[in-house]
Amino acid sequence: MSYQVPEPKIFACSNSRALAEKIATSYGMSLGNVDISRYSDGEFQPSFEESVRGARIFLIGSTHPSSENLMEMLLMLDAAKRASARHITAVMPYFGWARQDRKDKPRVPIAAKLIAKMLETAGATRIITMDLHADQIQGFFEKPVDHLFGSTLFLPYLKKLGLEDLTIASPDMGGSKRAYAYSKALGSDVVICYKQRAKANVISHMELIGNVEGKNVVLVDDMVDTAGTLTKAADLMMDRGAISVRAITSHGLLSGNAIERIENSQLKELIITDSIPVKRNSDKIKVLTCADLFADVMHRVHNNTSISSKFLM
Repeated sequence: MSYQVPEPKIFACSNSRALAEKIATSYGMSLGNVDISRYSDGEFQPSFEESVRGARIFLIGSTHPSSENLMEMLLMLDAAKRASARHITAVMPYFGWARQDRKDKPRVPIAAKLIAKMLETAGATRIITMDLHADQIQGFFEKPVDHLFGSTLFLPYLKKLGLEDLTIASPDMGGSKRAYAYSKALGSDVVICYKQRAKANVISHMELIGNVEGKNVVLVDDMVDTAGTLTKAADLMMDRGAISVRAITSHGLLSGNAIERIENSQLKELIITDSIPVKRNSDKIKVLTCADLFADVMHRVHNNTSISSKFLM
Protein backbone atom coordinates (compact mmCIF):
# COMPACT_ATOMS: atom_id res chain seq x y z
CA MET A 1 0.00 0.00 0.00
CA SER A 2 1.62 3.24 -1.17
CA TYR A 3 1.75 6.31 1.05
CA GLN A 4 0.95 9.64 -0.53
CA VAL A 5 2.63 12.67 1.01
CA PRO A 6 -0.09 15.20 1.92
CA GLU A 7 0.19 18.73 0.57
CA PRO A 8 1.98 21.15 2.89
CA LYS A 9 0.48 24.34 4.24
CA ILE A 10 2.02 27.77 3.71
CA PHE A 11 1.54 30.66 6.13
CA ALA A 12 2.86 34.22 6.08
CA CYS A 13 4.14 36.61 8.69
CA SER A 14 2.43 39.95 8.20
CA ASN A 15 5.56 41.85 7.08
CA SER A 16 6.24 39.38 4.24
CA ARG A 17 2.69 38.72 3.08
CA ALA A 18 3.16 40.16 -0.43
CA LEU A 19 6.17 37.92 -1.09
CA ALA A 20 4.45 34.93 0.56
CA GLU A 21 1.47 35.31 -1.78
CA LYS A 22 3.83 35.19 -4.77
CA ILE A 23 5.58 32.12 -3.34
CA ALA A 24 2.28 30.35 -2.68
CA THR A 25 1.03 31.15 -6.20
CA SER A 26 4.27 29.84 -7.70
CA TYR A 27 3.95 26.71 -5.53
CA GLY A 28 0.38 26.24 -6.74
CA MET A 29 -1.63 26.77 -3.60
CA SER A 30 -3.18 29.46 -1.41
CA LEU A 31 -1.84 30.88 1.81
CA GLY A 32 -3.20 29.42 5.03
CA ASN A 33 -5.35 31.52 7.33
CA VAL A 34 -3.61 33.24 10.23
CA ASP A 35 -5.27 35.78 12.49
CA ILE A 36 -3.26 38.21 14.58
CA SER A 37 -5.02 39.82 17.52
CA ARG A 38 -3.51 42.81 19.31
CA TYR A 39 -3.77 44.22 22.79
CA SER A 40 -3.89 47.96 23.35
CA ASP A 41 -0.33 48.01 24.69
CA GLY A 42 1.09 46.53 21.46
CA GLU A 43 1.29 42.87 22.50
CA PHE A 44 0.04 40.57 19.76
CA GLN A 45 -0.99 36.94 19.39
CA PRO A 46 -0.98 34.96 16.11
CA SER A 47 -3.52 32.16 15.72
CA PHE A 48 -3.75 29.48 13.02
CA GLU A 49 -7.38 29.41 11.93
CA GLU A 50 -7.13 25.91 10.45
CA SER A 51 -5.73 22.58 11.60
CA VAL A 52 -2.00 21.94 11.14
CA ARG A 53 -1.90 18.67 13.09
CA GLY A 54 0.57 16.24 11.54
CA ALA A 55 1.26 18.58 8.59
CA ARG A 56 4.39 20.01 7.08
CA ILE A 57 4.06 23.76 7.24
CA PHE A 58 6.17 26.58 5.83
CA LEU A 59 6.20 29.89 7.72
CA ILE A 60 7.37 32.72 5.47
CA GLY A 61 8.78 35.87 7.04
CA SER A 62 11.91 38.01 6.87
CA THR A 63 13.20 39.13 10.25
CA HIS A 64 14.55 42.60 9.48
CA PRO A 65 14.21 45.13 12.30
CA SER A 66 12.04 46.18 14.02
CA SER A 67 12.22 43.24 16.39
CA GLU A 68 8.45 42.78 16.00
CA ASN A 69 9.11 40.87 12.76
CA LEU A 70 11.34 38.39 14.58
CA MET A 71 8.89 38.13 17.48
CA GLU A 72 6.03 37.32 15.13
CA MET A 73 8.05 34.51 13.52
CA LEU A 74 8.92 33.08 16.95
CA LEU A 75 5.31 33.16 18.15
CA MET A 76 4.05 31.50 14.96
CA LEU A 77 6.69 28.76 15.29
CA ASP A 78 5.63 28.16 18.89
CA ALA A 79 1.94 28.10 17.94
CA ALA A 80 2.61 25.57 15.17
CA LYS A 81 4.62 23.35 17.53
CA ARG A 82 1.89 23.42 20.16
CA ALA A 83 -0.71 22.66 17.46
CA SER A 84 1.18 19.41 16.68
CA ALA A 85 2.56 20.30 13.24
CA ARG A 86 4.91 17.52 12.16
CA HIS A 87 7.50 19.56 10.23
CA ILE A 88 7.90 23.32 10.72
CA THR A 89 10.12 25.10 8.21
CA ALA A 90 10.98 28.76 8.81
CA VAL A 91 11.36 30.35 5.38
CA MET A 92 13.35 33.51 6.04
CA PRO A 93 14.31 35.27 2.78
CA TYR A 94 16.27 37.75 4.90
CA PHE A 95 17.82 36.52 8.15
CA GLY A 96 17.94 39.62 10.34
CA TRP A 97 20.54 40.48 13.01
CA ALA A 98 23.13 38.52 11.00
CA ARG A 99 25.70 41.33 11.05
CA GLN A 100 26.32 40.45 14.71
CA ASP A 101 27.92 37.10 13.90
CA ARG A 102 31.03 37.49 16.10
CA LYS A 103 32.50 39.54 18.93
CA ASP A 104 34.25 42.40 17.14
CA LYS A 105 34.89 44.20 20.43
CA PRO A 106 34.54 43.34 24.13
CA ARG A 107 31.17 43.00 25.86
CA VAL A 108 28.92 42.69 22.82
CA PRO A 109 26.47 39.87 21.92
CA ILE A 110 26.68 37.38 19.09
CA ALA A 111 23.10 38.05 18.06
CA ALA A 112 23.04 35.71 15.05
CA LYS A 113 23.83 32.76 17.33
CA LEU A 114 21.16 33.85 19.81
CA ILE A 115 18.53 34.16 17.06
CA ALA A 116 19.42 30.70 15.73
CA LYS A 117 18.83 29.14 19.16
CA MET A 118 15.61 31.07 19.64
CA LEU A 119 14.23 29.81 16.31
CA GLU A 120 15.06 26.20 17.18
CA THR A 121 13.63 26.50 20.69
CA ALA A 122 10.44 28.02 19.28
CA GLY A 123 9.93 24.97 17.09
CA ALA A 124 11.69 25.35 13.71
CA THR A 125 12.78 21.96 12.35
CA ARG A 126 14.36 23.44 9.21
CA ILE A 127 15.51 26.86 7.97
CA ILE A 128 15.42 28.11 4.39
CA THR A 129 17.13 31.45 3.83
CA MET A 130 19.09 33.40 1.21
CA ASP A 131 22.50 35.10 1.21
CA LEU A 132 23.38 35.12 4.87
CA HIS A 133 25.68 37.96 5.86
CA ALA A 134 28.26 35.34 6.82
CA ASP A 135 28.27 31.71 5.64
CA GLN A 136 29.32 30.41 9.05
CA ILE A 137 25.95 31.38 10.54
CA GLN A 138 24.71 28.03 9.20
CA GLY A 139 26.88 26.44 11.88
CA PHE A 140 24.95 28.23 14.62
CA PHE A 141 22.00 25.90 13.95
CA GLU A 142 21.60 22.27 14.99
CA LYS A 143 18.76 21.89 12.46
CA PRO A 144 19.19 21.69 8.65
CA VAL A 145 19.73 25.02 6.89
CA ASP A 146 19.15 25.48 3.15
CA HIS A 147 21.25 28.52 2.29
CA LEU A 148 20.23 29.81 -1.14
CA PHE A 149 22.17 32.26 -3.27
CA GLY A 150 20.88 35.41 -4.94
CA SER A 151 23.24 34.62 -7.81
CA THR A 152 20.51 32.27 -9.06
CA LEU A 153 18.59 35.44 -9.94
CA PHE A 154 21.36 37.94 -10.59
CA LEU A 155 23.61 36.01 -12.98
CA PRO A 156 20.92 35.53 -15.66
CA TYR A 157 20.03 39.23 -15.34
CA LEU A 158 23.65 40.34 -15.75
CA LYS A 159 24.17 38.05 -18.73
CA LYS A 160 21.03 39.48 -20.33
CA LEU A 161 22.45 43.01 -20.02
CA GLY A 162 25.36 41.98 -22.24
CA LEU A 163 27.79 44.51 -20.76
CA GLU A 164 31.16 44.79 -22.51
CA ASP A 165 34.40 45.21 -20.54
CA LEU A 166 32.61 43.97 -17.43
CA THR A 167 34.36 44.14 -14.08
CA ILE A 168 32.95 42.79 -10.81
CA ALA A 169 33.69 44.78 -7.68
CA SER A 170 33.39 44.18 -3.95
CA PRO A 171 32.57 47.26 -1.86
CA ASP A 172 34.69 45.90 1.01
CA MET A 173 37.30 43.25 1.80
CA GLY A 174 34.73 40.97 3.45
CA GLY A 175 32.84 40.54 0.18
CA SER A 176 35.87 39.60 -1.92
CA LYS A 177 34.96 35.90 -2.00
CA ARG A 178 31.47 36.72 -3.31
CA ALA A 179 32.89 39.09 -5.95
CA TYR A 180 35.42 36.50 -7.10
CA ALA A 181 32.68 33.89 -7.49
CA TYR A 182 30.67 36.26 -9.71
CA SER A 183 33.75 37.18 -11.76
CA LYS A 184 34.54 33.51 -12.29
CA ALA A 185 30.97 32.78 -13.43
CA LEU A 186 30.99 35.75 -15.81
CA GLY A 187 34.60 35.50 -16.97
CA SER A 188 35.40 39.05 -15.88
CA ASP A 189 38.00 40.95 -13.88
CA VAL A 190 37.52 41.73 -10.21
CA VAL A 191 38.43 44.78 -8.09
CA ILE A 192 38.03 45.42 -4.37
CA CYS A 193 37.31 48.52 -2.31
CA TYR A 194 39.08 48.95 0.99
CA LYS A 195 37.11 50.98 3.52
CA GLN A 196 37.58 52.13 7.07
CA ARG A 197 34.62 52.96 9.30
CA ALA A 198 34.49 55.65 11.95
CA LYS A 199 31.50 53.79 13.42
CA ALA A 200 28.58 51.67 12.20
CA ASN A 201 27.16 53.02 8.89
CA VAL A 202 29.80 55.80 8.76
CA ILE A 203 32.76 55.44 6.35
CA SER A 204 35.86 57.52 7.08
CA HIS A 205 38.07 56.42 4.16
CA MET A 206 37.85 54.28 1.01
CA GLU A 207 40.47 53.14 -1.52
CA LEU A 208 40.29 51.00 -4.67
CA ILE A 209 42.43 47.93 -5.32
CA GLY A 210 42.46 47.32 -9.08
CA ASN A 211 41.83 49.16 -12.34
CA VAL A 212 38.35 50.18 -13.57
CA GLU A 213 39.26 52.62 -16.33
CA GLY A 214 37.05 52.03 -19.37
CA LYS A 215 35.08 49.32 -17.56
CA ASN A 216 31.40 48.69 -16.84
CA VAL A 217 31.50 47.91 -13.13
CA VAL A 218 29.02 45.83 -11.13
CA LEU A 219 29.29 46.07 -7.34
CA VAL A 220 28.22 42.90 -5.53
CA ASP A 221 27.07 42.80 -1.90
CA ASP A 222 24.63 40.85 0.27
CA MET A 223 22.67 43.86 1.56
CA VAL A 224 22.26 47.60 1.18
CA ASP A 225 21.31 49.51 4.32
CA THR A 226 22.02 53.25 4.25
CA ALA A 227 23.63 52.92 0.76
CA GLY A 228 26.63 54.89 1.99
CA THR A 229 29.16 52.23 0.98
CA LEU A 230 27.68 51.59 -2.47
CA THR A 231 27.30 55.24 -3.43
CA LYS A 232 30.77 56.15 -2.18
CA ALA A 233 32.24 53.19 -4.07
CA ALA A 234 30.36 54.23 -7.23
CA ASP A 235 31.73 57.78 -6.96
CA LEU A 236 35.25 56.47 -6.46
CA MET A 237 35.04 54.19 -9.50
CA MET A 238 33.59 56.85 -11.76
CA ASP A 239 36.42 59.15 -10.65
CA ARG A 240 38.87 56.40 -11.64
CA GLY A 241 37.48 56.26 -15.18
CA ALA A 242 34.70 53.64 -15.08
CA ILE A 243 32.10 53.86 -17.88
CA SER A 244 29.20 52.89 -15.62
CA VAL A 245 28.61 51.48 -12.17
CA ARG A 246 25.73 49.20 -11.17
CA ALA A 247 25.15 47.37 -7.90
CA ILE A 248 23.45 44.08 -7.07
CA THR A 249 22.48 43.24 -3.49
CA SER A 250 20.14 40.51 -2.33
CA HIS A 251 18.53 42.42 0.52
CA GLY A 252 17.33 46.00 0.17
CA LEU A 253 17.06 47.32 3.73
CA LEU A 254 17.24 50.89 2.37
CA SER A 255 16.92 52.60 5.73
CA GLY A 256 16.86 56.34 6.38
CA ASN A 257 17.47 58.40 3.25
CA ALA A 258 19.08 55.51 1.36
CA ILE A 259 16.74 55.75 -1.65
CA GLU A 260 17.38 59.49 -2.02
CA ARG A 261 21.13 58.83 -1.72
CA ILE A 262 20.93 56.25 -4.52
CA GLU A 263 18.88 58.56 -6.75
CA ASN A 264 21.44 61.35 -6.32
CA SER A 265 24.46 59.07 -6.79
CA GLN A 266 26.44 58.04 -9.87
CA LEU A 267 25.00 54.52 -9.64
CA LYS A 268 23.28 53.69 -12.91
CA GLU A 269 21.13 50.99 -11.33
CA LEU A 270 20.61 49.10 -8.08
CA ILE A 271 19.28 45.56 -8.52
CA ILE A 272 17.76 43.93 -5.42
CA THR A 273 15.31 41.14 -4.60
CA ASP A 274 11.95 41.39 -2.85
CA SER A 275 13.21 39.53 0.24
CA ILE A 276 12.32 42.74 2.10
CA PRO A 277 9.40 44.96 1.01
CA VAL A 278 10.69 48.06 -0.80
CA LYS A 279 9.52 51.25 0.90
CA ARG A 280 8.85 53.10 -2.35
CA ASN A 281 9.58 52.80 -6.07
CA SER A 282 12.55 54.46 -7.74
CA ASP A 283 13.65 54.63 -11.37
CA LYS A 284 17.13 53.54 -10.30
CA ILE A 285 16.00 50.47 -8.33
CA LYS A 286 15.21 47.21 -10.14
CA VAL A 287 13.50 44.51 -8.05
CA LEU A 288 13.82 40.83 -9.02
CA THR A 289 11.41 38.49 -7.26
CA CYS A 290 12.80 35.51 -5.36
CA ALA A 291 9.34 33.89 -5.13
CA ASP A 292 9.94 31.22 -7.79
CA LEU A 293 13.28 30.27 -6.24
CA PHE A 294 11.79 29.75 -2.78
CA ALA A 295 8.70 27.99 -4.11
CA ASP A 296 10.83 25.52 -6.07
CA VAL A 297 13.08 24.79 -3.08
CA MET A 298 10.07 24.37 -0.78
CA HIS A 299 8.56 21.90 -3.25
CA ARG A 300 11.81 19.93 -3.38
CA VAL A 301 12.15 19.93 0.41
CA HIS A 302 8.60 18.69 0.83
CA ASN A 303 9.14 15.88 -1.69
CA ASN A 304 12.62 15.01 -0.39
CA THR A 305 14.40 15.71 -3.68
CA SER A 306 17.78 17.37 -4.24
CA ILE A 307 18.15 21.15 -4.25
CA SER A 308 21.82 21.21 -5.26
CA SER A 309 20.96 22.57 -8.72
CA LYS A 310 19.86 25.80 -7.01
CA PHE A 311 23.37 26.54 -5.80
CA LEU A 312 24.93 28.31 -8.79
CA MET A 313 27.94 29.32 -6.72
